[in-house]
Amino acid sequence: MPTLRNLQIDFATAILNNSGEDANFTRHLVDGKLSPDRQLGIYRNNVFGCLSDALKIAYPVTVKLVGTEFFEHLADEFIRQTPSENGNLHHFGGELAKFLTRFPPAQELAYLPDVARLEWACHEVFFAEDHLPLNSDRLAVVPEDQLEQLKFHLHPATRMLTSQFPIHQIWETNQEGFKGNPAVNLDRGGVSLLVRRNDYQPVLQPLTPGEWSFLNACQAGDDLFEASGSAQKTDPHFEIGATLKQFVVDSILVDFSQ
Repeated sequence: MPTLRNLQIDFATAILNNSGEDANFTRHLVDGKLSPDRQLGIYRNNVFGCLSDALKIAYPVTVKLVGTEFFEHLADEFIRQTPSENGNLHHFGGELAKFLTRFPPAQELAYLPDVARLEWACHEVFFAEDHLPLNSDRLAVVPEDQLEQLKFHLHPATRMLTSQFPIHQIWETNQEGFKGNPAVNLDRGGVSLLVRRNDYQPVLQPLTPGEWSFLNACQAGDDLFEASGSAQKTDPHFEIGATLKQFVVDSILVDFSQ
C-alpha cells in the first residue's frame, strides 16, 4: 500500500508526463465504464486546458503575436516543465518569459520574452494590493534638514522593467481597439518602463534614465539623498524637486520612512 505522499507524486507525474508510462498510478484506479488510462486522460486534459486558459488570460499580446495554435503548443510544454506550485491560478505563469528564452521555436522572435515580462508585470500590477496616496501633510511636518534622510516607497501596484526593444509600442499596437499604424520599428531602441494601474487599467510609463535610477534606488531602500545622487549621476539635468512632486501626485510614491 503506497503512502498518500507517494500516491500524490505518482499522480502528478502521470498527469504531467503523458508518456504512456502511467502504470505507477493507473494500477491504483478501479476499472469502470472507462479504463484507468481513459480516466487519467480526461483529468489530464482538464488540468492542461485550465492552466493553458490561465496563461492565455495573462498573456493576450503574446497569444496575438504567435497565434493561438503556436501558443497552445508552447503552453503545453511550459506546463510540463514548470508545473503550478500554487493553488491560485493567478500565480501561475510568471516563469514564461524565462521559458521563452530557451524554447527553440520562439527564437526568431527575440523580443518575445520581454513582451512576456511586460505582460506579467501588468498581470501582477492588476492583482497587487492597493495603497492610499501619500498625505502631503506628513511631508510638510518633516524638518527640512531631515528630508534627505527619508526613504520613499513605491506603490505596491508598480513594476519596473527595461528592454532593448520598444516593447511598450508592441504591447500598445496589439491592444483591442487600437487605431493607428500597427508597424513597430524594432531598431528604434529600447525602453525603461514603469508599469502601474489607473482604475485597474494598466498604464505603461516610459522613464528617463534619471527617473529610472531614482525609482530603482528608492526601490532598493536608498534614502532621498542617495536616490537623487544616483539619478544625477545618470542624468546631470535631473530635477529632484519636480520629479518627486510628480511621482507623489501620480501615486507612484505613496509612503516614506526614516
